[in-house]
Amino acid sequence: MYKIYLKKGEHRRIADGHPWVYANEAAKTEGKDKNGSLAEVYSYDGKYLGSGFINHASKILVRIFIRDGRTDCDNVIAERIRAANLRRRQLGYDNCYRAVFAEADGLPALIADKYGDYLSVQILSLGMYLHKKTVVDALVKEFAPKGIYERSDVAVRQKEGLPEETGVLYGEVPEWVEICENGIKMQVNLRNGQKTGYFLDQKENRFALRRYAKGDVLDCFCNSGGFALNAATTADSVIAADSSEFALQNVRRNAELNGFDNIATVCADVFELLRQYRREGKLFDCIVLDPPAFTKSAHERADALKGYRDINVQAIKLLKPDGYLMTCSCSHHVSQQAFEKTLAEAVKASGRNAQCVEVRSQSPDHPTLLVADETNYLKCFVLRIFDRS
Repeated sequence: MYKIYLKKGEHRRIADGHPWVYANEAAKTEGKDKNGSLAEVYSYDGKYLGSGFINHASKILVRIFIRDGRTDCDNVIAERIRAANLRRRQLGYDNCYRAVFAEADGLPALIADKYGDYLSVQILSLGMYLHKKTVVDALVKEFAPKGIYERSDVAVRQKEGLPEETGVLYGEVPEWVEICENGIKMQVNLRNGQKTGYFLDQKENRFALRRYAKGDVLDCFCNSGGFALNAATTADSVIAADSSEFALQNVRRNAELNGFDNIATVCADVFELLRQYRREGKLFDCIVLDPPAFTKSAHERADALKGYRDINVQAIKLLKPDGYLMTCSCSHHVSQQAFEKTLAEAVKASGRNAQCVEVRSQSPDHPTLLVADETNYLKCFVLRIFDRS
């Protein structure tokens, strides 16, 4: 077994519970095994810190998930999957939820989402990839699904030396799967939908929107229509806007499925659409901004903040007095403090004023590790917009 000894002083973050050991933190390596195998990690002075999968091809040299010296990886994986699902069930999750959230559940680079009778999984590290059969067997035993679909079509796999992969891992998986979220029926495409099929992390925020969604509502970057459908339960009219006609077809399918006749769809670049509405003098009582991540790396952070500032300025200008803006960022490279500061700048630039009435995050089925900022990525602010007196 590989034994990794860290440089002097580099053990603190790992000892506090962070699961990642970076390659530049290692002082020396002893032993010999294959890439992707279990490796032990020690401090500079020889204190055992934990064990995890090693990958010399990645900047993350070791992903620690064992702290008690166990070497039976298959049993650990199966036990963690059962425990993760039990916690969700105890929180009341049933039909659709994230059953396994990678490092936050002690299962590095493994994501498993439940969509009704089906599962969608992502396996994003070499070590977990080598234990794919164990993962599938454990998921089948725990969930007894009709089918499991792999959505490992993620660019980060290249950093692990792995190709992007998709396909059925167990049973049969239809093109469309029906779920029930917040009492709303939805058709989800596990094969071609975003991420693992749908953005489950916004489930609680979509339900919270009903409190603010009155009158005329605009849902920007609507994807499959999760926010728009929830808004339709309380609003007079909803416009669901997205640049993807495939996504909008799904919105219309889901609206029809639930008997909603107050949702209209618009296929457009959202940035341009907001400017068009501004020129037309169109105003809304509530606007939702849930854009894709504007940055995939820390190097693009400044440009991302400019993008968030611009889109929020445009939305704020389109709100009626006492209108509500629910605005989100899903990039972990943009901290909550930086996003809040950007929102304050947007309010100022719009010439209006705002109250922050609610600050939200990802749903409880997406838990975070307090010692690992990377697991805490979703920011959601609700602002009441009013004119300066």
